[in-house]
Amino acid sequence: MSNYEVVEIKAFVPAKDFGLSKQFYTDIGCELKWSDESMAYFVAGNSSFFLQNSYVEDHANNFMMHLLVEDADSWWQRVADSNVASKYGVRVSKPADREWGMRDFTMHDPTGVLWRVGHNL
Repeated sequence: MSNYEVVEIKAFVPAKDFGLSKQFYTDIGCELKWSDESMAYFVAGNSSFFLQNSYVEDHANNFMMHLLVEDADSWWQRVADSNVASKYGVRVSKPADREWGMRDFTMHDPTGVLWRVGHNL
């Protein structure tokens, strides 16, 4: 093993309303591991990200995340059952097979961050 092996990359996801965004991610099943007034650390399975109490409109409106899961349909059902679309006024699409070899759906968080949640076909 070399000293240059990458262990993990974490994104810093922007939040316009930090408290609202923390609740959103908890509602969809992400585990809040740690938080202070400027940042929160979330875990979903073997992946994690930081939610930052920071908002720059142009950045947030162009920020995207991809979550690779075992079964996109099960994740979509989880998101649908959480009722986040109506609770937070966010958009959630239905899963579909994509020409690039994935089945996925999209959802926006309360800040406008676009998430693609999918599995490989």
